[in-house]
Amino acid sequence: MFRAASRSLRATKYRPKRLVELARMFSASAIRTEGLRLSSLDTFTEEENMFRDSVKRFAVDVVGPKVREMDEKESMDPTIIQGLFEQGLMGIETSADHGGAEASFVSAIIAIEELAKIDPSVSVMCDVHNTLVNTILRKYGTKEQQDKWLPLLSESKLGSFCLSEPVSGSDAFALQTRAKKDGDHWVINGSKMWITNSHEAEIFLIFANVDPSKGYKGITCFIATKDMGVQIAKKEEKLGIRASSTCTLNFDDLRIPAENIIGGEGKGYKLAIEILNEGRSYSMSTL
Repeated sequence: MFRAASRSLRATKYRPKRLVELARMFSASAIRTEGLRLSSLDTFTEEENMFRDSVKRFAVDVVGPKVREMDEKESMDPTIIQGLFEQGLMGIETSADHGGAEASFVSAIIAIEELAKIDPSVSVMCDVHNTLVNTILRKYGTKEQQDKWLPLLSESKLGSFCLSEPVSGSDAFALQTRAKKDGDHWVINGSKMWITNSHEAEIFLIFANVDPSKGYKGITCFIATKDMGVQIAKKEEKLGIRASSTCTLNFDDLRIPAENIIGGEGKGYKLAIEILNEGRSYSMSTL
């Protein structure tokens, strides 16, 4: 039902001055196609309202009955994750060629907002997957990387964004995770902390420093999969949003192919800044 609504959204061009101005307060990259007109904050197109109704039905009918149980167990029900993929909500802005809904920035906001009304845990999971993981690959991945990873992220594999560390929470770019070149691979050692989606994720974007002498300019973004050897460690106990997993990750000689660098060596800090700025526009929708 969401894919049909998404096709209607793609057929309609919209961009209001008001929303553009708001998005630019957080990131110049948040609105990417100057020729489109997005709906305003207080009015929506018919297609957007159809999309909202579809997400709302899924949230109420499918997510709603499981909220209490998931919160008590501090665990995301796998059928909820599967449902998000089946309904096209895990590749909202990803192109149809890569298995996504190819919908708009506003559509992503609508989906995250409607999910949050029923369960912020599900909303946060969808938010991080779409706005951090997918967006980095859409904006900075090579064609080969996009062709390989975006269909998986749109259709079946949950993603996780791995930046924060035990000693670099508020200063994320002081990270201690290191990557060393070894032939046609990079070997990563270190730890990450407070990583959203980490317990259920199968694809990880890992930030590591390839040259500490350059400071933050050595930070590089790598694509890894769980079966490469990503170690899922301690799961944080939280007061709220408990079904959304937040774990510590450990990397012990994690070998990643050199082709899995996104954006080039030493460009990870730039990717992180731009994506996190844009992601804040989405994250407000979970509140």
